[in-house]
Amino acid sequence: MQPGTPPTVTPFLRTAAAYAWRVLVVGLLVYSLFAVLGRFHEIGVAVFLGLVVTALLRPVADVVARGLPRPLAVALTLIGSIALVLGVLALMGEAVAGERTTLVREFRVGIGRIEDWLERPPFRLDPGALSDLQSRIGSFLSSHRSTLVSTALSGAGHVVAVLTTLALALFCAVFFIHSGDRQWRWFQEQLPRSVRGRVGIGGRAAWRTFTGYTHGIVLVAAINAVLVGLALWLLGVPLAVPLALLEFLAAFVPLIGSPIALAVAAVVALASQGPLVAAVVVALIVVIGQIEGHLLHPLVMSWAVRLHPLVVAVSVIAGSIAAGIVGAVVAVPLVSVVWSVHTSLREARGATDA
Repeated sequence: MQPGTPPTVTPFLRTAAAYAWRVLVVGLLVYSLFAVLGRFHEIGVAVFLGLVVTALLRPVADVVARGLPRPLAVALTLIGSIALVLGVLALMGEAVAGERTTLVREFRVGIGRIEDWLERPPFRLDPGALSDLQSRIGSFLSSHRSTLVSTALSGAGHVVAVLTTLALALFCAVFFIHSGDRQWRWFQEQLPRSVRGRVGIGGRAAWRTFTGYTHGIVLVAAINAVLVGLALWLLGVPLAVPLALLEFLAAFVPLIGSPIALAVAAVVALASQGPLVAAVVVALIVVIGQIEGHLLHPLVMSWAVRLHPLVVAVSVIAGSIAAGIVGAVVAVPLVSVVWSVHTSLREARGATDA
C-alpha cells in the first residue's frame, strides 16, 4: 500500500460493521423500552390483561350485540364473565374449607409416614433431624415475629397495587371490547400517510396472532386442568379441584408452569397417599408434558405463530429475568406478535416488489 493511500476495508468487514451498529441501535431501543416499562409496569400489565380479556370476550360480545345494543351487550358479557370467575373461586374455597379437617389429619399422618420413610434405607436420616428442624423453624418464627408482621403489612400495599391494576385492566377491556376498532382507526389517522398502510398490515397481523395465541393457550390450559383433575381424583389425592385450577393457571407459563404445578400435586400426594401415589403423579408430569408438547400445542396453536421450543425457552427465561412471573407470561406472546408483524411486512414488501 502506497503512503497516503486510505486503507482498504474488505466487504465482509464492511458488512459486519453495518450489521453491528444496527444491532447496537436495536439493542439500545429494546433496553430503553424495557426500562420505560419497568418504571410503569403496572400500566403495562393492566393494558396486557385488558387485551387478553378483549381477545377472549370480544367474540362473545359480538354475538350478543346482534340482538342487543352494543353497550348493553358489552356490559352483560363482562358481568357474566366476572360472575363465572367469582363462582369458580367460591367453589374452590368451599372445597378447601369442606376438606380442611380431613386434610389436617391426613397431612399429620403423611408427615409421620414421610419421616419413617426417610429414616429407612437408602436415606437413613437421623430420627431427630426433622424434629430439630421443626423446633428451629418454630424458634425462628418466634424471634422474627415483628419482621414477619411488618412484611405482611407491607404486603397489603402490594394487594392494593394488584387491585388497582385489575381495575385498570377491566376499564381498558370495556373500551377495547366496545370500540377497539374505532380507537385503532383513530390511531392510524394520527400517523403520516406514507406509513399508514404498513402500520395497518402489522396491526392486523399482531392482533390475529395475539388472539390466536390467547385462545390456544386458554384451551391448552383447560385441557391440562381437566386431565390433571381427573387423574388426581381417580388416585384419591385430596384437593383435586384446587390443584387442577393451579394447573390451569400455571399452564400460561410455557414449558415450566405445568411441571411446577404438578410438583405441588406430587408433594400433596406424598403427604396424603404415600410415595407410591406420589410416584404415579410424577409419571403424570412426564405424560402430560408429552401430550402438551407433541399433541396439544401443534393442534390447538396452529392458527397462531409456531415458535421453535428453543425460542420459547429462551423467551420465558429472559422474560422471567426481566420482569419475574409477569415477564414469563408475557414473553412468548410478545415474541410471537413481533415475529408475525415482521413476517407480514416482509410478505407485503415482497408482493409490492413483485
